[in-house]
Amino acid sequence: MTLPTPSITVVGAGLAGSEAALAAAKLGMQVHLYEMRPVKMTPAHRSGNFAELVCSNSLGGQGDLQAKGLLQSEMRAVGSAILESADASRLPAGGALAVEREGFSERITGAVRNHPLITVHGEEVTELPTGPCVIATGPLTAEALSGELARLTGDEQLAFYDAAAPVIAFESINMDIVFRAGRYEQSADYLNCPMNQEQYDAFYTALEQARTHTPHDWEKLEFFEGCMPIEEIARRGKDTPRYGPMKPRGLTDPRTGRWPYAAAQLRQEDQEGRMWSLVGFQTGLKWGDQKTVVQLIPGLENAEIIRYGVMHRNTYLNAPKVLEASLELKMRPQTFVAGVLAGTEGYLESAATGWLAGTNAARAALGLSSIVPPQESMLGGLTRYLASANPKNYQPMNVNWALVPELPVPEGRKKWGKREKRPVLYRRGLSAFMDWAQGEGLEVTLPPAPEEEPAEAVLR
Repeated sequence: MTLPTPSITVVGAGLAGSEAALAAAKLGMQVHLYEMRPVKMTPAHRSGNFAELVCSNSLGGQGDLQAKGLLQSEMRAVGSAILESADASRLPAGGALAVEREGFSERITGAVRNHPLITVHGEEVTELPTGPCVIATGPLTAEALSGELARLTGDEQLAFYDAAAPVIAFESINMDIVFRAGRYEQSADYLNCPMNQEQYDAFYTALEQARTHTPHDWEKLEFFEGCMPIEEIARRGKDTPRYGPMKPRGLTDPRTGRWPYAAAQLRQEDQEGRMWSLVGFQTGLKWGDQKTVVQLIPGLENAEIIRYGVMHRNTYLNAPKVLEASLELKMRPQTFVAGVLAGTEGYLESAATGWLAGTNAARAALGLSSIVPPQESMLGGLTRYLASANPKNYQPMNVNWALVPELPVPEGRKKWGKREKRPVLYRRGLSAFMDWAQGEGLEVTLPPAPEEEPAEAVLR
């Protein structure tokens, strides 16, 4: 007697869902993939193709200096369909992995539709499936399914509006200027960047001149007081930020013994204290302008921004509250979430979490326990961050070097140089990931050596 092939359900055929379906099928699963497009379109998509790129056509910087470069190599090592399609569709883009978007999407669509173990259902899913499944419906999850998720996780755990402030790498903060303190009602858990009047005037002028992000027609931004962009606050008057997120009350600068004229505060974002977000600095500014404005803040003149601020419509879960590091919902075993809905940011991050969710859903169907990559790997660092970040005001995260454990400083040295340290982190992470994948019985191929980057490549 022939036994039936184990099966899983995947909802959504974006980058995360497509990768999840192909990863599970690679492990011998029968996959039922549901995609509502083109029967029901989202405001962002233009076709019924899978893994359609609706914004940039870049999957991030390449090479061993880049956090995304490590994640790309990890995904190549386990045969990621998204990376295979990206490599086959790539365009010249300096140090970035850019693709010809139509060809990229068509390759993924063909791989999914032609796979003998994947059955595609062109319909909207309005209820969570039974049995092992992956929910990868993205930032514009339809109302019916998002309502189901809200009822399951609690309304307060599902966000519909992405209002994020820039996040700064701690190692780039000048602690000779910045001091730790709290206002009257705060504990001394904040880092404070003091400004005198001249510094504040220069900051405000740059903020006024900065170009704001012009949203697509489908991004109808209606600001509310709780997450007003810093540039909108500034437009209400020159002193408005000083009486809002930049008020200096109760913050005594140890260098002067007085309150500063204004102060920008930073709040810890991770357990190790390697990532800090600017409090009250939600912004829709162009990224170049964000960097200019942020680096005018005293103590942040060399700030490394590891996540830029954004303001747009985005449905995502409060990952630290509801997800395990395996991407399984805490309150619904065998239901895995991937992509932007899981609290990530970026094409590459969506595909990588799709691979892990699809792999773990397949393992659940086989009666096996879930697996999580090692923390030294970029995917392991990301998913562990999702499960352990500060849940208060959680915002989606993309990959960066602060997600992986720090390297010990060599004896006789004060610190590492970026160009010296990051290739070491890259080699350590890729080696740990491949050892882990082989140990779990996954098929692994050594990816090609990273290409040498131009000297002017952005370190991010």
